[in-house]
Amino acid sequence: MDVKKRIEALKEEIEKHNYRYHVLDQPEISDIEYDQLLQTLIELESSYPEYKTSDSPSQRIGGEVLDSFDKVEHSLPMLSLSNAFNADDLRSFDQRIKKLASNITYVVEEKIDGLAASLRYEGGILVQAATRGNGTTGEDITHNVKTIKKVPLKLAKPLDIEVRGEIFMPKASFLSLNEKKEKNGEAPFKNPRNAAAGSIRQLDSKVAATRDLDMFIYSKVETDSEAQTTHMETLDKLKSLGFHINAYTEHKDDIDNVIKAVETIEASRHERRYDIDGVVLKVNERHLYEQIGYTAKSPKWAIAYKFKAEEVMSQIQDIFFQVGRTGQITPVAQLEPVEVQGSTVSRATLHNEDYVKNKDIRIKDYVSIKKAGDIIPEVVHVIKEKRQGDEISFEMVTACPKCETPLKRAEGEADTYCPNDACPAKSMERLIHFASREAMNIEGLGGKIVEHFYNEGYLKDIPDIYRLKEHREALMMRAGFGQKSIDKLLKHIEESKKRSLEKLIFGLGIRFVGQKVSKVSAMHFHQLFDIVKANEADLMAIDEIGEKIAQSVVAYFKEDKNLKKIEALKALDINMEYTGKSLNKGQLYGKKIVLTGTLPTLSRKEAQTMIEENGGQVTTSVSSNTDMVCAGENAGSKLQKAQELGVEVIDEDQLKALLKR
Repeated sequence: MDVKKRIEALKEEIEKHNYRYHVLDQPEISDIEYDQLLQTLIELESSYPEYKTSDSPSQRIGGEVLDSFDKVEHSLPMLSLSNAFNADDLRSFDQRIKKLASNITYVVEEKIDGLAASLRYEGGILVQAATRGNGTTGEDITHNVKTIKKVPLKLAKPLDIEVRGEIFMPKASFLSLNEKKEKNGEAPFKNPRNAAAGSIRQLDSKVAATRDLDMFIYSKVETDSEAQTTHMETLDKLKSLGFHINAYTEHKDDIDNVIKAVETIEASRHERRYDIDGVVLKVNERHLYEQIGYTAKSPKWAIAYKFKAEEVMSQIQDIFFQVGRTGQITPVAQLEPVEVQGSTVSRATLHNEDYVKNKDIRIKDYVSIKKAGDIIPEVVHVIKEKRQGDEISFEMVTACPKCETPLKRAEGEADTYCPNDACPAKSMERLIHFASREAMNIEGLGGKIVEHFYNEGYLKDIPDIYRLKEHREALMMRAGFGQKSIDKLLKHIEESKKRSLEKLIFGLGIRFVGQKVSKVSAMHFHQLFDIVKANEADLMAIDEIGEKIAQSVVAYFKEDKNLKKIEALKALDINMEYTGKSLNKGQLYGKKIVLTGTLPTLSRKEAQTMIEENGGQVTTSVSSNTDMVCAGENAGSKLQKAQELGVEVIDEDQLKALLKR
């Protein structure tokens, strides 16, 4: 057999084993035997590169490195789904469907907590993979998707086809990845979804190849007029082509059986090897989709049922105190480790002194814990009936736990602060915040690395981050870094110099200045030194900035040490201009809008984001200064007050029309 035929035969044999292992879950050979086949293929392709093709299984190991991600316009929009939160919502959905179509059945699918992506094949060969993005335009992630073992590089038939699905990271892989990151002194990922998203957006596909990502395919891209099969039949055909389809997909005749299936899935959600945050319900009869129709944002023939936040019981073993970047002292509960929504929780923030005292939280108390937004553990309430009498009442510390400086609490404020600017805990937290993903996004400069460099004397203030390259040799020798790892860190530091202005503003850690204020300030002034020169009135001309924030910003830039820091960063070539997208100055620009009631398709957060991106301001109360009220179902007193004051009232469709102008 000549070399070309040998390579083709190996590719065919490996793909057969891929299909049996990843799709059918019926492996025929051991992992060692599979690895030997793959290694033989890699060696042959290395010796005869003219025979290496894009559909080769060797593509799984990665190696392609991009400078940036190209934009991809989707052939059909990747719509989001409206939400249901209880059985009544599902029944209402069923009633709406039956007003539009008859003789319907449903498909119940797990809602995988990952990120949506689209795959396009030509002649059965994977040619492009893209993220959802904004629904119409995503990013090209083909080089990384090729490393996902359960994504076929070549289909069983030479078809031109586009499919969509969810990329995710299994729980075991997530835990293993975080263990490695913590050993390297890097900040761990918060949850598997963030880990999957961070992995799939790596410019170097070798990194993605080590992350053990997975993908379930849940639909074929076709117009309603092209559809020839039911949804279940489509999934069966996709599986026969080699796609990985979620086994927990069920066909149900009526809404009662749908609700039973949803309850069963919710009860067993933690038994899965991956995270699920809900259930997706779709009409099975694909030919009815056009008849049932769409809103501007989502199909009317599908809905996402979101699981309730899970509460579990744990005992508070101790309460300790953390020092934040601004010096804020935060009490933290040390818990008896407990499993919450698929991860082990051993700590929960207690926010501030008033929070603890109002809830009467004591050491040795049994408490109910949940994850706020499915991410941050918090104490819901104390289970007082379990008290034994030996609980220890909470006492707020009076001195900084790190530098022992007496603490301060301003009148009318809930938070307590360490006023010592030289406090080592504050200094380290400021550095960690500056390098964080939400700020300057310096990959590899996590908490443990910052602490190590701080204690070694290389980092004391923010500009020192950009001077680390001057200590390259010493870092490799004294800090235990290898050449590759330190050069990679220095490369990420250099890349961060180009971040847009809002990232720098947020990274500086100005009190009361969060991501939103950083963004609107950058968009308004465009140059950092214009913000430095601004007075309170200049800042308060921006709708989102009130007196308290304006005073804090002005005070920050009046301090000589902060001005010297800015000048040092400028001398180090840090970008100080806004390079992002400007506000759309359409019909909503400058308008004050109140959202009330339940909108048909948009969540409150989605509507707020859309309004703010178009220059509007969402406020919480109706007054004579309100420009309009967007009202949904059960609008209540805010709608009534708007009518009394003569404020314009609009619905969701009218809001969307204004957003388009």
